[in-house]
Amino acid sequence: MTHLRQKKIAFFILGLLLICFPLSAEDFKRAFPGRAFSFPQDHYAHPEFKTEWWYYSGHLQSLEKNQGTFGYQLTFFRTGLKREGKNQRSKWSIQDLYFAHLAITDETRKNFEYRERMSRGSLGEAGASEKSFRIWIEDWSIEGKGPAIRNHVLKAGDGNFGIELVLTPAGDPVIHGQNGISQKAEGDGHASHYYSITRLKTEGRLFLKGREVSVHGVSWMDHEFGSNQLQDDQVGWDWFSIQLDQGTDLMIYQIRRRDGRIDPYSSGTIIFPDGKHQHLSSKEFRIDVLEKWRSRKSDGNYPSRWVLRVPGLGMDLTLVPTVKDQELITKESTRVTYWEGSVRIEGTCEKNPCKGMGYAELTGYAKPFSKGI
Repeated sequence: MTHLRQKKIAFFILGLLLICFPLSAEDFKRAFPGRAFSFPQDHYAHPEFKTEWWYYSGHLQSLEKNQGTFGYQLTFFRTGLKREGKNQRSKWSIQDLYFAHLAITDETRKNFEYRERMSRGSLGEAGASEKSFRIWIEDWSIEGKGPAIRNHVLKAGDGNFGIELVLTPAGDPVIHGQNGISQKAEGDGHASHYYSITRLKTEGRLFLKGREVSVHGVSWMDHEFGSNQLQDDQVGWDWFSIQLDQGTDLMIYQIRRRDGRIDPYSSGTIIFPDGKHQHLSSKEFRIDVLEKWRSRKSDGNYPSRWVLRVPGLGMDLTLVPTVKDQELITKESTRVTYWEGSVRIEGTCEKNPCKGMGYAELTGYAKPFSKGI
């Protein structure tokens, strides 16, 4: 069977599943305050929630001269379908849909590429384990190895375009938000459970058009799960992960409303070099857009240069993409068009020069973000 025919069959099955099993949040648990996180168990899947993702991004340098620097993103998504009772399930039972995106930015050569996958999760072809740290779609996978998940092993793509990386956390997970939830909108349950490991030592290989590049660097990991986060008037978000050279890390997101205003439930977290962290409300930071970039493929008009200010911390940072076009148009999986890419950072921290690297995720610019798939 040709790859094109496989894709057509997969899309037919996806459409049939969405008709037969509507993605109703009412069948699932919602994110409420008071959750006590436990690791490594909370790295595992949470099928009681409708939506879940495991996200990795990083900045890598070649171990060899003249091979350059790279950014990468690997994300696995799980979306729950209408639940069946355990005694109703069979090996053919489809409880979830699985998606994965892999993107590599060749910062030196100013090139960006991505791949995507989708699976129904039946017959073991894809899944996310509730008993161990393993998420997979066929031969793409994230897997925890060693005592207390000492290493995160990422494998995706193939010999022409792919990654094989081993990540070792440099610190403990950081819980975002307050009282165990990251609130995304007004109302009970419009929230997620969300944590990050903001620095992971990274080693491994990239595969690019026949080249095998040995690399090392630093990665960032997010894991988020919930069931009904956004409201109908929220059309997208701007999310940033920032790793500064002096050891401070920052996660910031702002949610945009249909009328152009920033939702007051936007927030962030600053992580200090000693591992302590502090919640930031939307009133404690400001993001100004300095430039924009318009996609010829989607006509999305994306921010492409920012100033991020956190006055209470004396932080004034300029973020610039390493490559302007880092847009993903995921017609073969989640059917969402978004910009996700590496950025360079320079500015001042408490009046002292500082710099670093980061990642930005921009949704809802090509068309309003949908709460469905």
